[in-house]
Amino acid sequence: MANLRAGVIGIGSMGRHHARILREIDGVDLVAVADPGGDRFGVARELPLGQTVEDLIAAKLDMAVVAVPTVHHEAVGLALAEAQVPTLIEKPVAASADAARRVTDAFTAAGVVACVGHVERFNPAIADLRRRIAAGELGDVYQVATRRQGPFPARISDVGVVKDLATHDLNSASWLAGSSYELVFAQVSHRAAREHEDMVLITGRLAGGVLANHIVNWLSPMKERLTIVTGERGAFVADTGNVTLTFWANGSVPTEWEPLRQFRGVTEGDVTRYAITTREPLKAEDEAFRDAVLGRRDDVIPLGDGYKTLLAAEAALASAASGQTVHL
Repeated sequence: MANLRAGVIGIGSMGRHHARILREIDGVDLVAVADPGGDRFGVARELPLGQTVEDLIAAKLDMAVVAVPTVHHEAVGLALAEAQVPTLIEKPVAASADAARRVTDAFTAAGVVACVGHVERFNPAIADLRRRIAAGELGDVYQVATRRQGPFPARISDVGVVKDLATHDLNSASWLAGSSYELVFAQVSHRAAREHEDMVLITGRLAGGVLANHIVNWLSPMKERLTIVTGERGAFVADTGNVTLTFWANGSVPTEWEPLRQFRGVTEGDVTRYAITTREPLKAEDEAFRDAVLGRRDDVIPLGDGYKTLLAAEAALASAASGQTVHL
């Protein structure tokens, strides 16, 4: 069987890595790249540098990756859907939930594979955490809390920290809990003299009563990527920056005095740090996309999931603007 013909539009900080991986993985040939802003990372090599999505489509692609700035996701995505090219769109799906719905509907009507690049779900720590929750190792899930903070990335200018960084956590929390957000309350700040927010605190509740809390900012010199899931049998701590997963089990303190036992609740039990096979999350994501195009498996992230994530993100921004809880 001939290799899949792949193309990437947007070969900046994220797209250059997609191009590298598509050159590496089996069954794929990178045959086209495009970026109206040029090729500052030298991604094209032997390939001609296209300028538009039409240049990409002209290469007769079997699969395409969209890594242009968020404001252009809708136009590029709609063009690829019309051309019936299976597509992976970097997160967020589009600049707004309404735009994401239009892109989702277009690919559904075209009947071709389309997915969104929420790469954290392919991080080995999060993937193993999801597997263990699904296997019942935590029992009922009570709360998902995340901390995602670090220095400001100069590459981001078209959206704020909510749609860029916080969408990672909104998407992962919903996936881990197996339910969508019911309500959201948020506060933001603008400390870096930019149009968009650079810090956010989000609290929310997902269907089924799972509580969620997200601390996200671009203002910390300390880079942190933590996801803590607390449940019936203890708490999982996934560090996606260092790719570690630790389980803190609920302990028990024997006592015959019932009021004291109830007051104490849970206590520290055994702590287990799991050995995880580490591999590049973006490579795992692109391989899953390749396999979805080939019909081998279907564990890519549907555009509809990205749409729901944008609904939650926009609810957070609306809450911050109004000072009120927003019900989805």
